[in-house]
Order: sequence, then C-alpha cells, then structure tokens
Amino acid sequence: MHKTTLEQWALLEKVVELGSFAKAAEETNRSQSSVSYNLALLQERLGVALLVPEGRRAVLTPAGELLLGQVKPLLKAFAWVETRAATLRDGMRTRLDLVVDSIFPRERLFAILRQFQQRYPQTQVRLTEVLENAHGNEVVQAEADVMVLTRRQDITGRGEWLMNIDFVAVAHRDHPLFDIQTPLNDEQLRPWPLIRIADSDNDKQAGRDAWTFSTIDAAIDAIMYQVGYGWLPEERIQAELSQGVLKPLPLAHGVRRATPLHLIVKQDLAPLDEQVELLLYLFQNMHHSVESHT
Repeated sequence: MHKTTLEQWALLEKVVELGSFAKAAEETNRSQSSVSYNLALLQERLGVALLVPEGRRAVLTPAGELLLGQVKPLLKAFAWVETRAATLRDGMRTRLDLVVDSIFPRERLFAILRQFQQRYPQTQVRLTEVLENAHGNEVVQAEADVMVLTRRQDITGRGEWLMNIDFVAVAHRDHPLFDIQTPLNDEQLRPWPLIRIADSDNDKQAGRDAWTFSTIDAAIDAIMYQVGYGWLPEERIQAELSQGVLKPLPLAHGVRRATPLHLIVKQDLAPLDEQVELLLYLFQNMHHSVESHT
C-alpha cells in the first residue's frame, strides 16, 4: 500500500496556492484541523518537511517544491479521470471551463453563452475573463477546455485564428489634444498620459508616460474623465463614439490597430464531446448568434 494519498497531495497544493491552512480548509469545505492533520501525516510518512511558515503564509521547502512538482501531473490526470467518469455516468459533460480574453466583445460572448445554455441547460459553464499578460493566467489556462486568447504561440493546444479586435485611438471630446489643428505626432502626444490596458497595447514607443489599468472598464473611465488618451476596443465604446463623448484622435498615423484572437481547444480533448463541438461552432459563427438575439 502507498504511504500517502492523492487527497493529501491535493490539500498540500491547495495550501500552497492559497497561502494558508485556513483558506485551504474553507476552499475544500473542511475544518482547519483536518487540513493540518492530513499534511502533518503526509510529512510524517514521507519523513520530509514539505512546508515552512514564512510570515503569515505557508510556503514549500525545496524538497516540497520538488516533490509537489512531480505529483501535480498525477493530480491533473486524476481530476481528468473523475470528470470523464461524470460524463460517462450522466451521458454528457456536467461542466465546461471557458477562458476568454476580456477584449472579446461582451455582446457576442453572452449571445453565444445564451445559445449554449438553451441547448445544454445541464452543463455549467465556468467563464474566466483574463487580460493577456496578467499574472496567474497560466493556471487558469491549463484547466480550460476552450480558450479565446491573443497569444496563440504561448498556449499548448489546438487553435485557429478567430477574429481581429479593432482598437481605435480616442480621447474625451473636451481633451486639449483636440485644440491642436494639425495631425498629431508623437511629440504632441507626449505631454499626456497614454492609458493602457495591462500589456495588450504592446506600445513600444520610448519616453511615453503610460498609465496601466488592469481592466478595460477602468481604462475607458480614465479616458472618459480626461486622465489621458489611448487605444480602446471599438465595440466596447460604440455608444460613447456614437454620442460624440469619445472622439478618434486625428493622428498622423496609427489611429487604428488590430489585435488577433485565437480559438483554442485543450490539447487532450480528443475526441471532442458534443458540448465543446457546439461551443466552437457558436464562436466560429458568432455573427449568427448575435443576430438571433438582437
């Protein structure tokens, strides 16, 4: 018989991920004493210290980091087996993990999800919106069944180009930049903060006073309140553009930019089940999805 259990290793992973026994207990619906007992037992049976306190957090020892790294693939494989068993038991998938870059148009996204829900009401979709380069995305993406992301080259999975998101350089209509009569160049833009959404702009111009915001809504609000100017997803600011509150900047060049999004399927999903097949179809035919709900 094995000295340790997958359950104990899963608890160790959860403690490290959340940083404390109390948070891990809450997340796993256990008592804190149960978590502590299982991890003490795990370390006792191995004869190796896996955790050490660091301030208020519990962190891995070098031995703990090495061993947990070797066990993590087993935990993922076991979770996959349990998910597959639930699918076999119920005749269909019970949950689908979807990760979508936050620049994807919301109207299209929710039209797609509404159609999916009508077809498969028993399948729960767990949607996670991410920013392209935000920290911690790797864990979320590793667990996702379907992803809509910009950085295709960083993802292990089968994917294809889905669409381009148009960004347009804008400022509030009362911003002083609109008082300049000639087409704007870099020197004329330089005195004003460039409002960026995380790293999605990838603006490499040196010397630019860039302010970075972690959500699209915050970036839009910053420009609405005349903090600065920036490139925003055109579909997200369509109302403000139509009302004339936000106006495209008269740049000498580069008013518009396009960012590609890719539709990616988890590598080990083979063959694809019918729920994933439908979700992929809805994304690939999203214009029909939107039209049917407008």
